Amino acid sequence: MTGEPLTADPPRDGARGRADHSGVLRMSLNDPERFGEIFDSYFAEIHGYAARRLGPDAASDAAAQTFLEAFRGRERYDAARANVRTWLYGIATNVIGKHRRGEVRGLRARARLGPGRHEGGHADRVDARVSAQGLRGPLAGALAALPAGERDVLLLVALADLTHEEIAAALGIPYGTVGSRLSRARKKVRAALGGTDPTQVQEDDHG
Repeated sequence: MTGEPLTADPPRDGARGRADHSGVLRMSLNDPERFGEIFDSYFAEIHGYAARRLGPDAASDAAAQTFLEAFRGRERYDAARANVRTWLYGIATNVIGKHRRGEVRGLRARARLGPGRHEGGHADRVDARVSAQGLRGPLAGALAALPAGERDVLLLVALADLTHEEIAAALGIPYGTVGSRLSRARKKVRAALGGTDPTQVQEDDHG
């Protein structure tokens, strides 16, 4: 559901098949201009995540704040704990946490809208269900009702395609907490939606 980084042929994270810019981040400590490579590679993706959660009006500020905090805190980055992409999603989620009321207000507003119609293939349909445009009707209401920690975990899975291990690293919580929060969130969403969970890929999407 997420786009690939924009740089060409960087080192790859074997477990996830995505670019690993930890070396670039380390080099930026002595050459701050190298941080521009991190920005160019991930800004669009982080902006999209913020837009899906907060709406387009607040997304630019949230994404900019994410990269500002990443730049200022890059000395504390630990490559053994998380790759750069995961680290940025953790910062972005914390920034979004400062907009909790706005996120919940937006979800409640979209809960009053009917579900939109989405065309396109499998990837488009899955992404649309959990995008700022797709979070409408009962799904938006169900997400608004979740505790913040459960909503964070659920949407990091649904929007960022992070693994449980990556979410634990991003949010600084135990691995088991990720699983329990995700399980509770999914149960609540399914109960609110009559047994379905649009944040999961359904079998008919593979047809």
